[in-house]
Amino acid sequence: MLEARQSSQLKSALFAIATIVFASSLVFFPKEALEASTRGLDMWWNVVFPSLLPFFIVSELLIGFGVVAFLGVLLEPLMRPLFKVPGIGGFVWAMGLASGNPAGAKLAVQMRKLGKISQIEGERLAGFTNSSNPLFIFGAIAVGFFHNPALGMILALAHYIGNIVVGFLFRFHGKNMKEVPLTRGPSSLKIIDAFSAMHQERLKDGRTFGKLIGDAVRSSIETLLLIGGFIILFSVLNQLLSLLGILSLIAASISMCFAFIGLSPELAYPFISGLFEITIGAQLISQTTEASFLSQLIVVSFILGFGGFSIQAQVASILAESDIRFRPFLLARFLQGLTAACLVIPLYYLFYEPLTDEVSSGGVRIPASIEQGWHYFLHVSPYITFSFLCLFILLKTMHLRRNSFSR
Repeated sequence: MLEARQSSQLKSALFAIATIVFASSLVFFPKEALEASTRGLDMWWNVVFPSLLPFFIVSELLIGFGVVAFLGVLLEPLMRPLFKVPGIGGFVWAMGLASGNPAGAKLAVQMRKLGKISQIEGERLAGFTNSSNPLFIFGAIAVGFFHNPALGMILALAHYIGNIVVGFLFRFHGKNMKEVPLTRGPSSLKIIDAFSAMHQERLKDGRTFGKLIGDAVRSSIETLLLIGGFIILFSVLNQLLSLLGILSLIAASISMCFAFIGLSPELAYPFISGLFEITIGAQLISQTTEASFLSQLIVVSFILGFGGFSIQAQVASILAESDIRFRPFLLARFLQGLTAACLVIPLYYLFYEPLTDEVSSGGVRIPASIEQGWHYFLHVSPYITFSFLCLFILLKTMHLRRNSFSR
């Protein structure tokens, strides 16, 4: 009892000291903190918000209309034997793959709140359904940083195969724990059963289309505002730790580890930065010309799989709304980072050829429209963000006014 109390007091003291140091750093480095905050805001405004919002809204609508229940019946024979999760896990996996972090965790929590999955199934699901979306891998990393669309295919294959490997490994998670049995729908592949489950789910929800889409937009934007706060916070934190010399200190020890396993020691500092924020780390890695190209890809692939502490914090805040534990998720991110980093090596030698004057995309055939599409997305994304934030303010005002009248 005394040890637990002392441990709790020590933790409180450490948190207090860390907060004081952070606040003091903001006072001593206001210009640098503002620049870092602006970079984080720019990334959220131009990339994260417009790329995640459509998927968040669509997922809410699919749940409300019962389509998830429909897919759950159809995918049960696939998801249950492979990953030991119900069929609706296929929907969470697909949406997480298409929309990126932290959509998988958000939907896993939502399924848990609705009673569709058990706690252990939620931890398995959250563990392997979080990933970077294809737009970020192909657009931001391959085209934006490395200026080579061919690398997107290699990084994406390593990343998503890593997802599958983690999902298969996590089927053994919690096997010794007693699970609370849930009422399941039919497990056979019958279209009529799937349609029946979809109809019953829609009736159970009971909201009109207007109500449902309003709730979907409002809920999605609230989640994205939370995500934006974490992105800005960790962008500033990463910059302040760099100015205080803490990142360089950690990088010195990491560089020795890199040299031992055959990676370029020059990548240690970008790697540490990437552990805090993926985008910053990936950009620094692409600019480290002293490192070998394969070393760059291995380190980038790891931080894409791991997700970075910014995403970890986002997921932790989302999982806190349920009984799904964060520690299994953290283990899954480490496993995926390690798996994806290892997979990059054979994929690199199988598919990639060094650039020449005649070949502009390496050994992988990638449509030239990817780069054009990425630049067009960056052009229109600020208008999308601004429009939906205005819509959010309108919906929130109407919601508050309706609640005040009902009282």
